Amino acid sequence: MKMELIQPFINAADAVLSQGLQGATKVGHLAMDEAGYRRKGVAGMVELSGDIEGRIIVDLDPQTAVRVASHLAGSQLPESDTLIRETIFELANQVVGNAISALNDQGFHFRVHPPMLVTAAEGDKTSEDVEALMICFETSLGNVFMNVALRYNKRRMSDHATAGR
Repeated sequence: MKMELIQPFINAADAVLSQGLQGATKVGHLAMDEAGYRRKGVAGMVELSGDIEGRIIVDLDPQTAVRVASHLAGSQLPESDTLIRETIFELANQVVGNAISALNDQGFHFRVHPPMLVTAAEGDKTSEDVEALMICFETSLGNVFMNVALRYNKRRMSDHATAGR
């Protein structure tokens, strides 16, 4: 997995979290994840297709998800509130949208799919030929995890190379 694909997502997550949560964030831990993804709590996944394909998962443990959603809503939310899940989806959308804008500026073209809730069964399905990078962002409200699994779409990239000749 190429760092030039992942760095825009790290930058976007850092910006979205620090601005939305109105505090500093710190990249706490980066690790390659070779096994299927196991969610930590409330997780939203956004899939990409096009020149680069794969998925980004934004995942918060249940207590952190409640704190983040309550902070963004401006009032305390119950743990079972669907607004918590929607907040995680919105965070994932903002991170992916900001990162995609940066990658579009580099000439890549994508289709961004709507966010989906990651359940235990969905969390295990990662393509065997795709490595994933797990990034932990430390915030004042708790840790936010982002799992990035991307690869170049070889057919699309060879089409671009042929068209450029």
